Amino acid sequence: MLRKRFKIIQKARVRLMSANLSDLQKVSDEIAQVVEKTQDKMYGPIRLPTKRLRLTTRKSPCGEGTNTWEHYEMRIHKRIIDVLAQDRSMLLIMKIKIPESVIVEIELME
Repeated sequence: MLRKRFKIIQKARVRLMSANLSDLQKVSDEIAQVVEKTQDKMYGPIRLPTKRLRLTTRKSPCGEGTNTWEHYEMRIHKRIIDVLAQDRSMLLIMKIKIPESVIVEIELME
């Protein structure tokens, strides 16, 4: 009796978030290289809207004088990558060195 081996293919959604755009781009490029090397399918990276955190403060500490303001802004960039991958490629994706400025969430779907 012959047994057929079925390849288990999972759909994984990888969410990347970072305030540093270059680090985010490096991680998404490395994921793309791993998927290309293992010959799996990948959709993305899909760009999501950038979240802007704004802070406005008065320059004068006492509150007197001219009304001058300082404006600060931090941008949070987001990407989504959908991967139809086998177990081997998922292990390689999880072994990628990720900078501290990048937050990665991997959600396995059926």
